Order: sequence, then C-alpha cells, then structure tokens
Amino acid sequence: MTLLASLSYPSHNHAATPTPDLSLLISVSSTRLETVFPLLFSLQASGPGLQEPLQLGELDITSDEYILDEVDVHIQANLEDELVKEALKTGVDLRHYSKQVELELQQIEQKSIRDYIQESENIASLHNQITACDAVLERMEQMLGAFQSDLSSISSEIRTLQEQSGAMNIRLRNRQAVRGKLGELVDGLVVPSALVMAILEAPVTEPRFLEQLQELDAKAAAVREQEARGTAACADVRGVLDRLRVKAVAKIREFILQKIYSFRKPMTNYQIPQTALLKYRFFYQFLLGNERATAKEIRDEYVETLSKIYLSYYRSYLGRLMKVQYEEVAEKDDLMGVEDTAKKGFFSKPSLRSRNTIFTLGTRGSVISPTELEAPILVPHTAQRGEQRYPFEALFRSQHYALLDNSCREYLFICEFFVVSGPAAHDLFHAVMGRTLSMTLKHLESYLTDCYDAIAVFLCIHIVLRFRNIAAKRDVPALDRYWEQVLALLWPRFEMILEMNVQSVRSTDPQRLGGLDTRPHYITRRYAEFSSALVSINQTIPNERTMQLLGQLQVEVENFVLRVAAEFSSRKEQLVFLINNYDMMLGVLMERAADDSKEVESFQQLLNARTQEFIEELLSPPFGGLVAFVKEAEALIERGQAERLRGEEARVTQLIRGFGSSWKSSVESLSQDVMRSFTNFRNGTSIIQGALTQLIQLYHRFHRVLSQPQLRALPARAELINIHHLMVELKKHKPNF
Repeated sequence: MTLLASLSYPSHNHAATPTPDLSLLISVSSTRLETVFPLLFSLQASGPGLQEPLQLGELDITSDEYILDEVDVHIQANLEDELVKEALKTGVDLRHYSKQVELELQQIEQKSIRDYIQESENIASLHNQITACDAVLERMEQMLGAFQSDLSSISSEIRTLQEQSGAMNIRLRNRQAVRGKLGELVDGLVVPSALVMAILEAPVTEPRFLEQLQELDAKAAAVREQEARGTAACADVRGVLDRLRVKAVAKIREFILQKIYSFRKPMTNYQIPQTALLKYRFFYQFLLGNERATAKEIRDEYVETLSKIYLSYYRSYLGRLMKVQYEEVAEKDDLMGVEDTAKKGFFSKPSLRSRNTIFTLGTRGSVISPTELEAPILVPHTAQRGEQRYPFEALFRSQHYALLDNSCREYLFICEFFVVSGPAAHDLFHAVMGRTLSMTLKHLESYLTDCYDAIAVFLCIHIVLRFRNIAAKRDVPALDRYWEQVLALLWPRFEMILEMNVQSVRSTDPQRLGGLDTRPHYITRRYAEFSSALVSINQTIPNERTMQLLGQLQVEVENFVLRVAAEFSSRKEQLVFLINNYDMMLGVLMERAADDSKEVESFQQLLNARTQEFIEELLSPPFGGLVAFVKEAEALIERGQAERLRGEEARVTQLIRGFGSSWKSSVESLSQDVMRSFTNFRNGTSIIQGALTQLIQLYHRFHRVLSQPQLRALPARAELINIHHLMVELKKHKPNF
C-alpha cells in the first residue's frame, strides 16, 4: 500500500449516517491529521540529505478502535468550538460543510506530501550524515577508552616517580648536610699557603698579618675542638699549626715589648704609643688564648713600666707644683680668736703680690666652678717664670685633675687591651696606679699635718666630690676607693681646724684685746668672712656636719660679742657695738649666703631686737618724760582709772611746752649722734628713720591721751603741735645717702 493510499479517508458510504456520525467523522479526520502532521514535520526537519524512502512500518490510521477510544472526548470538544456552535445555530448543511472541509484537507494534505517528496533527497542525505556521525562517535568512544586506560597507567607511574623523587631528595639533603659538616671540618683543618706566608714573612704591623693571625687563631680553636671530639685528622695539621703559633707568638711578643720599652725613653709622651697599641689589641687576645705565659709576661712588663712612669711623673709634678704655692700660709696660731697685733695681722698689707687669705674666700671659690674645675692643669715652670703663686686648693685641683684624667685613660685602656672587667680590671688598675695613689695620699697626709687653712681644706673636699661625680659619669669606678681615702683625710682635718677656731673664740678674753671701740670687731669680721665662705661653698653640695660645726662657731661668736659689749660702761655704747657687729656680719653673709639661710635669719633677728632697743635708748634722754607719761596714762585708761589724770595737768603742761621748744634740736642732735655711732651709713639711716617713726607714734599716742575728758579742757592743749606738721618737719631731718 502506498503512502497516499494509506493516508486515504474512509469510503463515502458513511455519508448516509445521521448527523452525529458526521461530527464523528470530522473529529476523526482532525485526529488523523494531528497524528500524521508531526511525523511529516519531523521528516521535513531532517533536511534534503535523506535518500531512502520513508518507512512507516505497520502504521494504521484507519483503525476504528483508535477512533472510538477518544470519540467522546472529541465530540464534546468539537461541540464547544465556537465555529461549530455558529454552524449549528445558523442551520448550515453539515454534509456540504463536511465535504468542503474534507476537500480542503485533502488539498492541503496533497500539497504537504508533494513538498516533502521534493525534500526526500535532503532527508536521505541527512540520514546518511547521521549514520556517518554515529560511526565517527563510535571511533571517538574507542579512542577515549584507550586514552583512559593510558592515563590510569600514567598516574601509577607518576606516583612511583614521586616516591622515587622524595627518596632522592632525602638522600640529597643528607649528603649536603654531610658535605657541609665535612666542608667545615676540612676548611678548619686545612692550612692555606697564604696563612703560612703571612705568619712567617709579613711584618706584624701589616693588615694581612692581623687578618691571617685571626685565621690562625680560629683554626687552632677548631682543631682543639675537633681533638676533643676524637677527630683523627687533627693529627695531620697539629704540627703545622703549632709551628705557626710559636712563630706568631714570638713576633707578637717582640713587637709589644718594644712598644712598652719605648714608654721608658726620656721626654717621651707615653700616651702616643699606648694609644697605638689599641690597634693591635687582638695580639694580646691571641696570646691569652694560645700562650698564657707570654701574655702574663707582657702584662707584668706593662704593669712594671707604667707603674714606674706614673710614680716618677707624679712625684716630680708634685714637687714642682708645691714650689708655686703661696709662701705665707696659715699656721697653728692663725685662728679666729687670736689677737690682731702689729707683729702679725690677718688684714695687714701682704708682703707678696697676691696673698693667700685665711678667712676670706675672695676669688678662691672659683676653683670649684665648672669652667675652672676641668681647666688645663697648671704648668709649674711656666708659673715660676711668671712669678705666679697659687693657694693650696688650686694646686690640689691641678694635681687631682691630672690624676683623674690619666686614671680614666689608663682604666679604659686596661679594660680594652687586656680584656678584663669588674674586679679583675680593678686589680690590674691598682697594680699600675697603686704606687702613685699611695704616694699622693702620703703627700696629702703630710701636708695636712701642718695645714690650718679651713677654707682650703673645705674647697679640696668639694673638689674631690665633684671629681668623683666626673669619674662616675665616665664609668670609671676604679678610683672610688681612692676618693674615699682622700675624704677620710680631709674631713677630720677640716673639723679639727674648725673646732680649733671655735675654741679660740670661746677662750678669747675681751680685756686682753686692748683698746675697744664701738666699731665692728676684727674677730667678728673674720667670722663673717669665714662663715659666708663656708656657707656659700656648702650650698652647692650640702653637708649636715658642716652646718653643725658652723652653728657651734656662731654660738661662740655671739657669746664673744656679748662679752665684748659688756666691757662698755653705758648701755647705749653696748647697743651701738652690738648693732655694728650684727650689721657687719649680716651684710657679709648676705653677699654669699642665701637669704633664707639659718645664719642670715639668726643675725637678722638679733639686729632687729638690738636696733629696737637702741631706738628706745636713743629717745629716752630728750623724750623720756613724754614716754613715761604716755605709758602711765595708757595703763590708767586701760584699767579704767582715767580720773587720776586730773592731777597730772601741771606735768602735762610742762611736757607740751618742753616738747614744743626742744624737739627740733633734740632730733638734730639725735641724727648726728646716730651717724657718728654707726660705720654703716645705710644702717644709721635706717635707725634714724626708725627713731623718727617711733617719735611720731609716741606723739600721736600723747594726742590720744590728751583727748580724754579729764584733760580735754587743759589750756595747754592749744600749744600742741599738729601731728601732720610734725611729720612734715621730721621728714626734713631724714638723711639721704
């Protein structure tokens, strides 16, 4: 059966069936088309390459079973169609309409079949291509399978190679580690020819000798280490290294000893070759590690040489330095309380161009100033040519600054060159400088035995304290013990001299001092200069023991002043003497000591008390009656007995008229008396001002007493001087200096 025949519709015998059968046929026709058209569309999409005829197989689209199964569904669906509903409503002839539809469907079917027959070649070609593609894909599948099998085998081989590579890496690292250790061992044992040539032939001053010496030291240390581990190869090089070591030690020993011997040449600045030795400090380190006997020999030779050099230098320097000291120095009788006679006086004109004073500081305190403390040392022969003389503290400063500077240099050199520190460095330093330090201490002890200059000793104490701080800043503790020994000599001597002065003032008899006057006494002036000197020095580095000794001296001086004042017959002279001495001591102390120091405060209180007492004593002769009346009247008023003033009218009248007639002359006489009595014009002016102020206050109090009802009607009140007028007049008597 052909395709067209198979797709033919049923016979027209069915046309006689009733109307529902026609609807069924329309539905069946539509169903057939819906079944056939997708197949045809799929064939058309296969393309023009299709060459073989379409095989429909056992397809049967005329089966009644297929139609009846879905007939009910199609009938219901077709009846709901809008077009069918419209046809049924309008009464269209369904047979005619069915034929028309069937005809149109046949035409469309025929047209579609023709179109697909025209494309049959393309469909056949497409079929062939698909077949060819299937073959190609099959071959690809076979190849990929082969590739998968090959990859499986390669993966196993890679794992094997990785395992082999890891094992080889481990063996390589082990061999490299062994090679490194063996290389270090061999390098440490092999003696290169450059090392041999440098040690045997090169001068020790050449850089290559030092480089090869360091290499030799390293190889010797490596050989000793390997020998301790039992390395047999060390025996092959031990002999060579020993011969090179012996040669190097001999050359180094000769070189260093020559340098040390060069220190001994006269007029040689030993510091230059000493500094040059620092460039070759590794030489001693080599000897210390390889030939300790030679190292000890060099160290002992250095200690012996430098010890003698320092001792000789400082002994000579001290001897020449003491020749430029002041010829006139304090002796045991030059104490504060010793009488000032014509034969020997502390303040007489010095016989030398510049004389070392005993109790006056002057410019001596500059020796502890920062600029002078570290100034260049004194050169004795230069000072002798210039006929210059210096106090002991200046010589002490120069001597100990040289000692400090050289000791610091020596200590640092010892630590660096001989590779020592701590107690070992201290021991070696004292082996070099011990004899010099002992000689210096003996010289100081000998000098202090006959020294009675307390200011010089006190300045030396502060010089030592400052030098000790400088040594600490330079990190040189080797001199700490020496500083303590020096202070142990200076402090007792200073305290002894101070106690001698205290005792001299305590034992001074005013009656043996000869003629006395109200001017400041020379003993109090000595004390003022001496105390201000010590206080100003002690302010920089305070010391409580010094303040205690000065306090004892101050008490004795105050007692001495009172004893001398008691020698005057009148109280007024006594007060003038006390005020003059207190004022002088206070003025000298305030020039150097702080205003809040104990000494200044103490003498200020004494001066104020004696000044007030003197003013009262000064006002007593001319205005004593007025003072007595005012005090008595104020006492009566305070006790409520003012009525008793009525009996004092005559006395009051006499006081008013007496004051009015004599106050000007009394004030003039008072001023002249004060200016004659006091050597310090400023102090005299202050006393006059105080006296006039007290006089005004007294007269003002007198006015208030006369204003009491009991004396208010006194006729003499009209003769009272106006208080403001009195103040104006008294200002005219104020001295100006």
